[in-house]
Amino acid sequence: MNIRECVKMRHSVRAYEDRPIDTKAVEDLKVMIQQCNREGDMHFQLIQDEPKAFSSLLAKYGKFSNVKNYITVVGRRRDDLDDKAGYYGEKLVIRCMQHGLNTCWVGGTYKKVKEVIDVGHDEKIVAVIALGYGQTMGSIRKSKKPEDVFDGKSSRISRYEDTPEWFKKGVEMALLAPTAMNRQKFTFAISGDRVKIKSGFGKFTKLDVGIVKYHFEIGASPKEFVWA
Repeated sequence: MNIRECVKMRHSVRAYEDRPIDTKAVEDLKVMIQQCNREGDMHFQLIQDEPKAFSSLLAKYGKFSNVKNYITVVGRRRDDLDDKAGYYGEKLVIRCMQHGLNTCWVGGTYKKVKEVIDVGHDEKIVAVIALGYGQTMGSIRKSKKPEDVFDGKSSRISRYEDTPEWFKKGVEMALLAPTAMNRQKFTFAISGDRVKIKSGFGKFTKLDVGIVKYHFEIGASPKEFVWA
């Protein structure tokens, strides 16, 4: 599948089949994790065959099942950590889809297994991404309309329907991005070739913005624009 197809097919999955990940997929993910770590100054890690993180009652309450593989979203403490974590983490999520793997962003219903996760003294775990072969492909969630996330007051163009096609495609892809509690607390504004995304208030909203940015870029491609 190409990237756009993966974005459209991606849904959060919490229950997985009890089988290991294909070796070639693992090798490719490790290479891509290294690339993301270099580009984003992150410290992502692929953890395999480790069931402790999702063995708590809280995880079971969250309906997680057979989660033994996950990516730890770790990075150096800094102002843009959550943004980078979301952007590069979602890049890995879409890559997983290309390998036939399902995923789920997890913010709190997991245990930090210190003996398998490497976290430096100036680093923190932002979230984890559960992955594996899903028992289902997940389900479609209710979504806002493009007009709902367009900030006409902050844009040179006041009406969403008058925005350029590349911007519309970016917004449409952005609305397919996973966000905390599916709240989609973000808005877009446009001024020429400059696009601004604003997050709402609440936990994980800055992480959401990074995820949404990656989706927007996929939709707007090959248009070259600048994040304001």
